Amino acid sequence: MTITILDGGMGQELLLRSADQATGLWSAQILLDDPDLVRTVHADYLAAGADVITTNSYILHRDRLAPFGVEDRFEQLHRLACRLAVEARDAHGAGLVAGSLGPNARSYRPDLALPEEQAVEAFAEIARIQAPYVDLLLCETMSSIEQARGAAMGALTAGLPVWLAVTVDDDNGTQLRSGQAIYAVVELCHALSLDTVLVNCSTPEAVGMAVGALTGCGLRLGAYANGFTHINDAYLEPGATVDVLKKRKDLDPEAYAGFAADWVSSGVGIVGGCCEVGPAHIAFLVKRFKSSNIDNR
Repeated sequence: MTITILDGGMGQELLLRSADQATGLWSAQILLDDPDLVRTVHADYLAAGADVITTNSYILHRDRLAPFGVEDRFEQLHRLACRLAVEARDAHGAGLVAGSLGPNARSYRPDLALPEEQAVEAFAEIARIQAPYVDLLLCETMSSIEQARGAAMGALTAGLPVWLAVTVDDDNGTQLRSGQAIYAVVELCHALSLDTVLVNCSTPEAVGMAVGALTGCGLRLGAYANGFTHINDAYLEPGATVDVLKKRKDLDPEAYAGFAADWVSSGVGIVGGCCEVGPAHIAFLVKRFKSSNIDNR
């Protein structure tokens, strides 16, 4: 099986390299303060061997920018995020650029998601801006079927391939964070004629449970876990920043690749990393999986 390698996390990697403290703007803060660093991280993922890099636009929603007084820079920031990724890809000479469309309001809070009609409009606006730059659109960290539907329907209006990534309960990977069964996303993808579904931003163990439940569903499967111990209740509160989340100490590149090998054995053909998974992890995935006719077990 040919494995496609995604990049790793952007927001946490940017914070790791920056002198800035975490703010509610998270990765967008670095985009505002130090765009060259964003380009450098993209370049490092490409140098590590990633086939696909993802724009640093995850948090760029109007409702997430407005509290910080920068909603007026919404379109400018999207275009900047796209240009930085494209510049890194072009300098490298290979690779695809995926436009990141994260959840509005707050990650892991499906109860705060926009109603479907508003969501379609919001995500369509982002897709329209990103479409001239990117090769595909990646709806990330969707926590419920309703949230995923609104995002995907909006993204599809741009006429580009759309990948849908959902996040699952850290203790029960057979459920989305909404409590809905993971398999319901298969029905959604078929209904919208999407051919690729990924599981992201959950513990590697939960991701393994999720892809196991999706095996044989007829869709192209992908997986990219985070390196947090879990998503705690403190992070779900208004105003919380990522510094309330704890990084695992047992997830070095070799250990992460071991989890990825299990995902691949379940039929996953796209692997990468999310928060706290960096270029060294991606390089190890490339070393393990990127050869012709490889036995991935």
